[in-house]
Amino acid sequence: MVLSTRRANTTIESDDNTRADTVSAVRRRPPIPNEIHSGVGVLDKTVKILDALESGPSTLGQLVTATGLARPTAHRLAIALERHRFVLRDQHGRFIIGSRFAELAAAAGEDRLLTAAGPILQTLLDRTGESAQIYRRQGDQRVCIAAVERASGLRDSIPVGAMLSMEAGSAAQILLAWEDSERMHQGLRHARFTATRLAEVRKRGWSESVNEREEGVCSISAPIRNASKQVIAAISISGPTGRMGAAPGRRYAPLVMSAGKYLSDALVRASTSL
Repeated sequence: MVLSTRRANTTIESDDNTRADTVSAVRRRPPIPNEIHSGVGVLDKTVKILDALESGPSTLGQLVTATGLARPTAHRLAIALERHRFVLRDQHGRFIIGSRFAELAAAAGEDRLLTAAGPILQTLLDRTGESAQIYRRQGDQRVCIAAVERASGLRDSIPVGAMLSMEAGSAAQILLAWEDSERMHQGLRHARFTATRLAEVRKRGWSESVNEREEGVCSISAPIRNASKQVIAAISISGPTGRMGAAPGRRYAPLVMSAGKYLSDALVRASTSL
């Protein structure tokens, strides 16, 4: 009984010290000018977490100091944000801004991309004779946001809105090759390509797949970047292996890369004109 009482007292003292540390952190935190209160408390607290991470990586203790939130609250919100990929961890275990924001930014800029995409996809079709598409990553899949198809003959028909796996295909390689190391590792777990392949993709600036996504189909893809040089989409051509050959990149990669660069430059021009 005496031992049990001592353990209980130790726990109480530990909790009291934690509360004291939290109160001390709150007192040390300078007031935030023009701090916004929406009336939805959990949302305001979540924004405080994100505002703190905007300045750089933070440990949990640093988040508590920066936000003035109780340690359990800061931890609970940070973990919830991590599950939704709004927050990630760096190699030191610190919280950082997550990749979900880049995906949302890509979606927000999609109209500008689609405005420029139509003529470029048609030009790519005219020059290669193969169907052309643009893909954007959406969670663990990729979605076709624009496409043009051959009028006749064998073709790889992928309609706008089609959801494809991130586990195979040249567009999947492009969309994964420039991801942060943790997300790339996760994406490679079930992929039909390897980390070595993605390193080659980053080095040469394009990717190809032959019988990877579907037997008898090959494709070549290149990145589309925003004004911040982030890869936000992949532009591709695809068709039957019998017509495009066993090494289609040698023939078509320069054309696909040129199309990707044109669209990347168009996004830069659009952002600077705002």
